[in-house]
Amino acid sequence: MNTTGAGTRAVDVVVIGAGQAGLSSAFHLRRSGFEPERDFVVLDHAPRPGGAWQFRWPSLTYGKVHGMHSLPGMELTDADPARPSAEVVGEYFTAYERTFELRVRRPVEVRAVREGEGGRLLVETSEGTWSTRTLINATGTWDRPFWPRYPGQETFRGRQLHTAQYPGPEEFTGSRVVVVGGGASGTQHLMEIAPYAAATTWVTRRPPVFREGPFDEEFGRAAVALVEDRVRRGLPPQSVVSVTGLPLNDAIRQAREDGVLDRLPMFDRITPDGVAWDGGRHVDADVILWATGFRAAIDHLAPLRLREPGGGIRVEGTRSVADHRIHLVGYGPSASTIGANRAGRAAVRDIRRLLAGAPVAA
Repeated sequence: MNTTGAGTRAVDVVVIGAGQAGLSSAFHLRRSGFEPERDFVVLDHAPRPGGAWQFRWPSLTYGKVHGMHSLPGMELTDADPARPSAEVVGEYFTAYERTFELRVRRPVEVRAVREGEGGRLLVETSEGTWSTRTLINATGTWDRPFWPRYPGQETFRGRQLHTAQYPGPEEFTGSRVVVVGGGASGTQHLMEIAPYAAATTWVTRRPPVFREGPFDEEFGRAAVALVEDRVRRGLPPQSVVSVTGLPLNDAIRQAREDGVLDRLPMFDRITPDGVAWDGGRHVDADVILWATGFRAAIDHLAPLRLREPGGGIRVEGTRSVADHRIHLVGYGPSASTIGANRAGRAAVRDIRRLLAGAPVAA
């Protein structure tokens, strides 16, 4: 690693984030001949390996995880399905970093990425500044939980929390709980909480779509294409899950039969004691659990002005259309474990061409 004055360290590539997307990118950098700390650096704000998985609620066991793909070059095998996914994945990521000597720096908070001199980028962090020729942003969404705003929200006398703070079902024993959100987290929380709570109510903006049949390759490609179209147009990405619907498995079938997944349309306001609709319906509640998703954690890229008028960053593959030095891995269509693996490889391939002075495809 070189220095460029005033303590700034110079590398060819900075990788921000050490979840699935960041580690996949780091693996492909190493495989392509880039040396950690000399040619590239991986910065992660989390206290330990595991990406966002380390913050998942204890009741999310590994057996309940859908579609967890191994990182490139090292399979995740013999995992106990009864163990918390945070433990299983955390240990796996720890072993992965050690096996491939990825030397992740943590905890490091990236505060801003700015234009530097000589065509380089400056990455300002809690541990100093890095000067880099290219950047792989793999920060995911966990740090940006989305909280909708509704009239009367500040008057609610009960507890409001987001999926990101979900502690497990036991904490809701004897409570009247309103779960907001029609995605996988919302349904999982609802099914877990129902046996403990005094009452549960499920509220979603749109009627949930339950999908029967296998999630085959053709269906998966079509779903990813819908998400990809949004980022190509500079719109904020939706998750792949948002366009695939909810898999209709045995647990969901049973919950529907039991009345747990009886959905109500979105309420119009929040009262001190619950939620209310304009038609006169009111549901008493002690807790409102917002399972309303996340947004891309990209505020540190704001100084580069990459956002389009639609609010998102236009991306072709993984490359920012506005700045070919910037790659977003785990953003939009690559925001899945298998998508992140593929995107890491693609980003490194483009970066190698850019650094070699070869033209980058438009």
